[in-house]
Amino acid sequence: MTDERRKFKRESAESRKEALILATLELVAENGVRGATVRGIAERADVTQGLIRHYFSSKEELITAAYEHHMTAMTDQTFAPAAGTEGTALARLTALVNASLTPPVVDPRAIALWASFLNKVQQDPQMKATHERTYAYFRDQLEALITVALEEAGRPAPPARLRQLAIACNALIDGLWLEGGALPDAFAPEELAEIGRQSIAAMTGLDLEQGAGTS
Repeated sequence: MTDERRKFKRESAESRKEALILATLELVAENGVRGATVRGIAERADVTQGLIRHYFSSKEELITAAYEHHMTAMTDQTFAPAAGTEGTALARLTALVNASLTPPVVDPRAIALWASFLNKVQQDPQMKATHERTYAYFRDQLEALITVALEEAGRPAPPARLRQLAIACNALIDGLWLEGGALPDAFAPEELAEIGRQSIAAMTGLDLEQGAGTS
């Protein structure tokens, strides 16, 4: 048995699926969803088209899996600095805002992927359900941070208000992220993060500049 064959056999089903998903994301970023053909994905992943059909029932299922992978990975990447920040919830919230609005989260390729998938989100029920799920995944974690930060500040808020704050702060972050990725040379270093901290401070009443000093 050759080394190549042994390597192939050792790979788990999950690692093979991830390789197909990553190949799909590369092609979507380069050519859009329509340009990510099954043949092209197989060639990029260096596998047969039959292997793709073994793991995914259709191209649509693979595209949906790639979209969920991309959105979930961005959320995890965004929240990683907050999870690694010791101290107050305010410091963790500030770390989240900073990570959301600076590289590598703010990235032209990520914008290209998001834009390529957006039209399909509107047309495909499975893509829409995935979008709703990944949106809630980010928003709910953001709401949890805001909730604890307000409690620590002695200003707890009712659930309905916390939900509104999370939606508003998420929308603000999304908008700045979009502009930063689409126009990477239009803003000074750290400018978007500063705008994000100031704007979220205005909405929540939390002093994120203080959080920046303690993160």
